[in-house]
Amino acid sequence: MSAEHYDIIIIGAGLSGVGTACRIAQQHPDKSLAILERRDRMGGTWDLFRYPGIRSDSDMASFGYNFKPWYSDTVLAKGPDIRSYVVETAQEFGLYDKVKFGLKLDTADWSSTDQQWTVSALHEPSGKTRTFTCNFIVNCAGYYNFDHGYRPHFDGEESFKGEILHPQQWPENLDYTGKKVVVIGSGATAITVVPAMADKAAKVTMLQRSPSYIMAMPDTDKISMFLGKILPKRWVFLLARKRNILIQRALYLACQRWPERARKLLINHMHKQAPNVDIRHFTPDYMPWDQRLCAAPDGDFFESLKSGKAEMVTDQIERFDETGIVLKSGDHLDADIIVAATGLDVQLMGGLKLEMDGVPVPLPQKLSYKSIMIQDVPNYGWIFGYTNAPWTLKCDIGGQYLCRLFEHMDEHGFTVATAVDEHNSWTDTGVLDNFAPGYIRRATDRMPRQGKAPPWQVTMHYGKDKKMLVEDPVDDGVLVFQTESEAAAKTDSDQWAATA
Repeated sequence: MSAEHYDIIIIGAGLSGVGTACRIAQQHPDKSLAILERRDRMGGTWDLFRYPGIRSDSDMASFGYNFKPWYSDTVLAKGPDIRSYVVETAQEFGLYDKVKFGLKLDTADWSSTDQQWTVSALHEPSGKTRTFTCNFIVNCAGYYNFDHGYRPHFDGEESFKGEILHPQQWPENLDYTGKKVVVIGSGATAITVVPAMADKAAKVTMLQRSPSYIMAMPDTDKISMFLGKILPKRWVFLLARKRNILIQRALYLACQRWPERARKLLINHMHKQAPNVDIRHFTPDYMPWDQRLCAAPDGDFFESLKSGKAEMVTDQIERFDETGIVLKSGDHLDADIIVAATGLDVQLMGGLKLEMDGVPVPLPQKLSYKSIMIQDVPNYGWIFGYTNAPWTLKCDIGGQYLCRLFEHMDEHGFTVATAVDEHNSWTDTGVLDNFAPGYIRRATDRMPRQGKAPPWQVTMHYGKDKKMLVEDPVDDGVLVFQTESEAAAKTDSDQWAATA
């Protein structure tokens, strides 16, 4: 079967992929575009996760697209609503029919001779391999394995008579009514699952090795509700978006500048929300924003603790037995169901293996350029969001940058753009080494590196990134551009040198 050719291939039909595709479709309607998606539905993360209470942990005014306002008084949206929002956006911008579903990515190989990518993918429903070619790839597949989460083996778990499950593979129609549930973990998933299960379960226990920082926040935007009575709703949305971005950035910077003070305030905040809980369960062993803060809409997590429907236990697992978990302290947690909210298994770029002329690209030996491209890899964009702010803020300005890049290339007749490090900017610091969750630490050796200075540094700073990606010149002396004839001449020269 002959390859299908497109100007641009976008990988992933989730929030990042659809948002980037909308930008490109708006500003470059003449370019042919396809979106390759592993699943049989759109939505990405928000179609995959089905555990109780699944929701965003960022406000939707800044988590949603600025070109597609999220008009709702609810601050943190439920998972199914976010998926519907993604689908609605794709349909509105004429992108739904450009999605090719059921494709498990294998390789993407750049041909210096043909000056294009060849993408190979398995069409899982038919079992057939499909081939695509394109001039430019934009990878929006996120950073974790959709097939399974991180699930460590626990001593004695084979003897447990109940059910052990991971939130990423939540069983459909699981009935936990009247059951004793233990949730292992203290991250965003656990903070979501515990209150969602507490009303129906007999008891929910959150077993944590180390506490996290949790902020109770209003789930209704009363400021926007008031402004909506006197201002156009588009203005209200833009004001809420700007306000929330500024608040989030200020909170992050304050935590970085005064970590001890921020730590004390957050611990006191948590204990005040649930004064019946021993404060040691609210005392993390790391500083605020070394990991993301967890959000509890309307303090639902703390309410479940105060009501007695849920409890927290800070301890380590010795082993499982037939009826639950034996802790290292000697205590025992009875359980009918154990939820291992133990994190993600990091998988970069949707599992796509990058090659250049058949030679694998060693990502851990490459620098990240403006957090949007990869050193020495031509015509390849990588959309990777923020860890200290709503993920999609970075995706939006990244999409705008790529549109500016395409415009620059078209205006000057360039067909190839490659980020080249000519000043030895290399460091052995990974792109996320300053972010401390376990799932990131486990994947440090798989990550690209970052350099000594911009544009090779990863700032996680929306303001700086916005200037760099949306305002600064595209031709910055680091990107190397080539016309079709120049690229062909270079290929001929390289081939001659290799055989000389």
